[in-house]
Amino acid sequence: MAKYKKITAYMVFGILTTVVNVAVYYICYQILKIPNIYSTAAAWCMAVVFAFLTNKPFVFESRNWSQKTVAAEAVRFFGCRALTGVLELALMFLFVDILALQGTVMKIFTNIIVIALNYIAGKYFVFDS
Repeated sequence: MAKYKKITAYMVFGILTTVVNVAVYYICYQILKIPNIYSTAAAWCMAVVFAFLTNKPFVFESRNWSQKTVAAEAVRFFGCRALTGVLELALMFLFVDILALQGTVMKIFTNIIVIALNYIAGKYFVFDS
């Protein structure tokens, strides 16, 4: 059971991060009528901050909150997330702006891909757990 604790926690907080991501995107894109790419970027920013604050203690059990440790983890975390953020922006541009597919549905779809990549990055490159 302990073997699956980290992956279960990541799934729970991954779903919550996706909810934050999709909700911010929906508000920006559907309600405020902000263009797709800007809505995607705003949603990404909010989701990444939420993910860092939840993944650090609850998923990867990194309990050291010293300024040095948090700064190092944050740089690695945001660096890895920037890479998957670029992938997310490219996919959203392709699916919504080029192929004219439904934005919120494509946001959910791209997040499935991004969540898997982010777990790998968090587990092996980011947190000192």
